[in-house]
Amino acid sequence: MATFRAARAAIGTGLVCLALSAIPAKAEETIKVGILHSLSGTMAISETTLKDVMLMLIEEQNKKGGLLGKKLEAVVVDPASDWPLFAEKARELISAQKVAAVFGCWTSVSRKSVLPVFEELNSVLFYPVQYEGEESSKNIFYTGAAPNQQAIPAVDYLMEQEGVERWVLEGTDYVYPRTTNKILEAYLQAKGVKPEDIMVNYTPFGFADWQTEVAAIKKFGSAGKKTAVVSTVNGDANVPFYKELGNQGIKAEDIPVVAFSVGEEELAGIDTTPLVGHLAAWNYFMSVESPENEEFIKAWQTFIKSDKRVTNDPMEAHYIGFNMWVKAVEKAGTTDTDAVVDALVGVAVPNLTGGYSAMLPNHHITKPVLIGEIQADGQFEIVSQTPGLVAGDEWSDFLPDSKDLIADWRAPLSCGNFNVGSGKCSGQATN
Repeated sequence: MATFRAARAAIGTGLVCLALSAIPAKAEETIKVGILHSLSGTMAISETTLKDVMLMLIEEQNKKGGLLGKKLEAVVVDPASDWPLFAEKARELISAQKVAAVFGCWTSVSRKSVLPVFEELNSVLFYPVQYEGEESSKNIFYTGAAPNQQAIPAVDYLMEQEGVERWVLEGTDYVYPRTTNKILEAYLQAKGVKPEDIMVNYTPFGFADWQTEVAAIKKFGSAGKKTAVVSTVNGDANVPFYKELGNQGIKAEDIPVVAFSVGEEELAGIDTTPLVGHLAAWNYFMSVESPENEEFIKAWQTFIKSDKRVTNDPMEAHYIGFNMWVKAVEKAGTTDTDAVVDALVGVAVPNLTGGYSAMLPNHHITKPVLIGEIQADGQFEIVSQTPGLVAGDEWSDFLPDSKDLIADWRAPLSCGNFNVGSGKCSGQATN
């Protein structure tokens, strides 16, 4: 009897061990991918589409057989346009959900909120939106435009093609517009623009009462010099802003507006007829003619089940970033963060304008710069494009504290702010 009990106990123990050993095996059947975009609140107008395109990209990759022999599993959270909540949701994705990488954020304040979490927990974030630069992190890959890939070329276009001499820098009141405008003020003054010919104004997120602000723009533009508005207005505040421009009769031939945060998705909700001729600067427009873009648009509209849904620049940035991550994981043979971070530098994948974008040692990518005019149908006619790809510059050449800094995350340097003047590295740098 004792022998029987011992045998039964041994069998029972073995079964328990087998059951326990099956748990991690089951958990590892998929590779989880975090999606960290606002699905509610003021930024949902822009970010919901980015969640959808990530779901499409993951579905397409699974149809190809997944990654490393496993299916990809999307883990979607809603930080609800609440900046501290972004950090909580990022921690949940990394610590609780055990995602291999995260694709997300739109505003710089949301990225700033999550950045310490990614560095603490050593995970990877792919950030798909234009931003102000002045930041470098081993754990962040910036697939949107740096200022030299959007803001500076836009100003150059207005100066050279439109003869603009007087400037309104209109933005939402947070870090991206303020830092970008600081760079632009320095750049404009270096180009000979007088301080009195630059007006700077900020409004809160979700701002709706634009009558006074637009009237001030109109008055500033009546001084006899060609005037333009450089807009870093973000989120759903763009809808009443553009409506008020139309209400007050501000036409593109009089005071052109060039936007850095308005694309096809934002224009889809408003009557664009009075806005025809106003501009946007991006690295991609839906109107780009290339086989890659035609295929992408078709796949997107099929996935979303609507031939009326548009594409935009941050969607392309996710397309590039996701494909770079896939290629780096395949190259590394693992989803381990350190191995993938090392493998990402030098990876090149097709973009949607017909070329290849590469990941640089500063964790920024190469991109073309396009200027587009708003059309009555909400699309953009491309009026200017750089002849080649522009390398993203993480530290501005026009700010005294930044002009001598570079980031290079390759060994042995592995430095976020290496000072070429002093030859010293200060490590991570997230100002």
